[in-house]
Amino acid sequence: MTPSHTEQTTHAPAPTAADRDAKLAVTVFPALVIVAGLIGFLAPDAIKTAAPSVPYLLGVIMFCMGLTLTPPDFASVARRPWAVALGLVAHYVIMPGAGWAIAMALQLPPELAVGVILVGCAPSGTASNVMAYLAKGDVALSVAVATVSTLVAPLVTPALTLLLAGSLLDVDAGGMILDIVKTVLIPVVLGLAVRLFLKKAVAKVLPALPWISAVVIAAIVAIVVAGSASKLVAAGGIVLLAVVLHNGFGLGLGYLAGKVGGLDHKARRALAFEVGMQNSGLAATLAAAHFTPLAALPSAVFSVWHNLSGAVVAAWLARRPLPEESVQSKPATQSNQAAQG
Repeated sequence: MTPSHTEQTTHAPAPTAADRDAKLAVTVFPALVIVAGLIGFLAPDAIKTAAPSVPYLLGVIMFCMGLTLTPPDFASVARRPWAVALGLVAHYVIMPGAGWAIAMALQLPPELAVGVILVGCAPSGTASNVMAYLAKGDVALSVAVATVSTLVAPLVTPALTLLLAGSLLDVDAGGMILDIVKTVLIPVVLGLAVRLFLKKAVAKVLPALPWISAVVIAAIVAIVVAGSASKLVAAGGIVLLAVVLHNGFGLGLGYLAGKVGGLDHKARRALAFEVGMQNSGLAATLAAAHFTPLAALPSAVFSVWHNLSGAVVAAWLARRPLPEESVQSKPATQSNQAAQG
């Protein structure tokens, strides 16, 4: 039974600090990324010289992610293996498949097609946990799926890229594995180790981590846009269409996967963001390193768009009442995890 509007208004909790921080983040972050993209487009010669720093910038983002992880995040995987496995399979089936189908349907040139497919093969996005929190979704599940998808990325992302894009361009899967280990896996593990051994010090900097990640992602977007600025005007429209379709399919089919899998409404909301939001920073890094600057363009556009669409969808879902059973099962740690995500 769905609570009445009066009941919801009467019992609605006051916004917490985590609520305010999360809402501020999803307002400021897309704007920051858009400004960074404009800077890269308007001053490409000054910005693209920083291209060699992109892998290191991604390493900073993944280190920050590692700092936010705690033992309960991993324990939630063991407690709910079916839900996490469903989210992981949905993520690595829906987004790569949708990326390939959209690239073929739009008849994208090989470089752009590989770029779109590569975005689809990337792990979950770093902002997905915040979106799940704002949407009143299952944040514990969101964190678990994002963590596992990131940890398996060194094997899954290159294999899927080779399978789906190998006929378009040469794919150095071995080189991609090594790059993902260096720029994703090692920084995440280091961040986790620092969190375990320096808990008090890390606790003091936790509130700043989302902002550090936001600034660094914006820097990556500026560099990627600068690298393909000369072709952006001609290719921008078709790339935007591909990205909007890709992200839309991910959000919608991610929610549907949770429904088909028998998950509750909060978990379905979490899966929508875990499937629909990608680690576009990683995709951009791999595209620039293994293909061309143009192949990295879909990742830059995706980085802007999925944060805008995610914020809108999260706000819409937050205004839709949850069934009583989902509300009652709200995890006690949800607020803390969202603040860290």
